Amino acid sequence: MATALSGLAACGGGGGSSSEAAAPAPVPAATPATAQAAAASVVRRLEVPAALDDPPFDSARDLTVPPGFGIRLWARVQNARFMALAPNGDVLVSVPSEGRIVLLRERANDVPQAFDYVTGLRNPHDMVFHRIGETTYLYIAESHRVSRSVYRGDETSRNASEVVVDNLPDNSTPELQGTYGHQLKNIALSPDNRLYVSVASTCNACTEDTESDPVRGAIYQYSADGRERRLFARGLRNAEGLAFLPGTSTLWVAVNNRDEIRVPVDADVDGDQSSDLGKLIPSYVDQNPPELFTSVRDGGNYGWPFCNPVPNGAMSALDLLPDYELNRNGGTFSCAAADRSAKGIRAHSAPLGFSFLHGSALPAAFRKGAAVAQHGCWNCTRLDAGYKVSFFPFDDAGNAGAEFDLVSGFVLNPDRREVWGRPVDTIPDARGNLLVSDDFAGAIYQLYPLR
Repeated sequence: MATALSGLAACGGGGGSSSEAAAPAPVPAATPATAQAAAASVVRRLEVPAALDDPPFDSARDLTVPPGFGIRLWARVQNARFMALAPNGDVLVSVPSEGRIVLLRERANDVPQAFDYVTGLRNPHDMVFHRIGETTYLYIAESHRVSRSVYRGDETSRNASEVVVDNLPDNSTPELQGTYGHQLKNIALSPDNRLYVSVASTCNACTEDTESDPVRGAIYQYSADGRERRLFARGLRNAEGLAFLPGTSTLWVAVNNRDEIRVPVDADVDGDQSSDLGKLIPSYVDQNPPELFTSVRDGGNYGWPFCNPVPNGAMSALDLLPDYELNRNGGTFSCAAADRSAKGIRAHSAPLGFSFLHGSALPAAFRKGAAVAQHGCWNCTRLDAGYKVSFFPFDDAGNAGAEFDLVSGFVLNPDRREVWGRPVDTIPDARGNLLVSDDFAGAIYQLYPLR
């Protein structure tokens, strides 16, 4: 039976970053692609093992994928959010709402075996495996702290951990009075062993977050052991995904921008022959402001909440306009001084986790780009923004090209607001497949190349 989307939190109401894992096993070297990566164009019936066919998978489900790929339901994890690939090929899945992390281990001719890897956490979200010298650490971001443990191969429960960053703002922070719309934390570690933590906004658009300590709507940098805190970049409302472009020290993020934006210019948007300046016009809100997929520079300011990006045909190097409510006519902050994003994604698509596929064992055509999970719009007039996994090809200079769909088909009826799935995160596994988590259907899908 179709499941209607209703009563969900706002776009970006929590989320996390791309998980970076140590290489699980030797994989084919990234070679020049003999064919260009192809967009989703083939409808495939989702393969569902009998052991996993509870709703919504008691009915046939179809997804659109690139030629040469199939897709199957790999595992069920209710409220599954972010994933991380362990060095031995196991997959960790965070379940913030239950305070636990699940470990999935493949079995021959069976669905993966599931273990409660760690329980009793406070909103665990993002997870990163990172090697320093001869030691592999697992970093886990809870809503109020980041901890790490030493990873030992084939473990099914977490070793003793140490807190490296504590007292991050969340719903328990007294000044927030129990209200923090984006309290889930997202992290990344750099090649030079620096820890990056995204502290998302508490609001849709407000000035309080720009004056708090720590600044919210920002990314902080620490040493790997949690010392040497400093503000790295700001003006990023809700940086859900964080990852370093392989082979570089360039941090990339996926950002959920604001909702309910008022028309910032003296123009007739709805065609009624009168100015719509300062009005909430549904057709304008549906398309503005774009979400961001961008590299982030040290010291950068990307404009939120004072400036909003404007979509253009290429969805690249987006101009910014002053926010009507908080920066009318640019009197508070000069949008000309804000950093431009590398790429835009359609407004309210809610990009969450993403992974660079450069070092993966996926087919060569996909080994130079990023797969981005888009959770989907909650309040658009039609549910046709997001609800998919998209792909950004990258060139040798580290520039992102034009976005195209990789997996789509989770929307049953955009006008009746019916969907059956919402992608959250995507990571390559150890065997050349792409895993996609879904917190709405409680599922992990496996996009696999047909052999």
